[in-house]
Amino acid sequence: MLSTQTNPLDAPEADPFTVARIAAQEIADATGVARHDIALTLGSGWGAAADLIGETTHTIPAPDVTGFSAPALSGHVGTLRSVLLPNGKRALVIGARTHYYEGHGVRRVVHSVRTAAATGATTMILTNGAGGIRETWTPGTPVLISDHINLTADSPLEGATFIDLTDLYSARLRELAHGVEANLDEGVYCQFRGPHYETPAEVQMAKAIGGHIVGMSTALEAIAARQAGMEILGLSLITNLAAGIQETPLSHHEVIDAGRAAEPVISALLARIVAAL
Repeated sequence: MLSTQTNPLDAPEADPFTVARIAAQEIADATGVARHDIALTLGSGWGAAADLIGETTHTIPAPDVTGFSAPALSGHVGTLRSVLLPNGKRALVIGARTHYYEGHGVRRVVHSVRTAAATGATTMILTNGAGGIRETWTPGTPVLISDHINLTADSPLEGATFIDLTDLYSARLRELAHGVEANLDEGVYCQFRGPHYETPAEVQMAKAIGGHIVGMSTALEAIAARQAGMEILGLSLITNLAAGIQETPLSHHEVIDAGRAAEPVISALLARIVAAL
């Protein structure tokens, strides 16, 4: 069921960037931290990284911040955390992702990214749990996102706003990640609309057009992050092989179980990557 709560981003005349600045100021007021340097959206399986990257000094329920709402998906914690990193920098950890399939519109999907940019963050790390098309990827495999294919037929950009998406997923940050874990594979992420899983034919279509990973998030957020001038690193946790690649039916329980099993390893990996930034 879609949420009926009012949200300033839902008003057609609203300026989403003004709403993001208001949210960023509320985060600054609540934490006493004037600026955050990096931001991380922690998707399914990645949540434990928040405890490994540094000291959490403040935790804010996401619905307490303008434009945010409680996550609809199990596996997302619904908080914003200010984390002091060992190098003295600040990370904003976003545990409240709004998915496109919730039906709230793209503004709300990318509000967390725009808010992160408004807090001062110049690096955006986007993570997710997703289906793998390559048969060699077993559940629990982390994969760097090298590019994406946006199959939502939508965009966070409004009006005549033209943004170059070349090198959207930073080659520099991917190289840095390879320096931390040399064996990391890379792949092209395809964002479908959801919430249904892809059909085997749709997975074959994604494969035919160059996709390696299928999921329901990330691409729209990455576009908004690029518009905001952020450098982007994307990582997918392969929670299952995609429909038609694996022989058994897909289920959300499978995604959650795979995320829980892989969480200690991939969260430690992400913490090492953050330490190398």
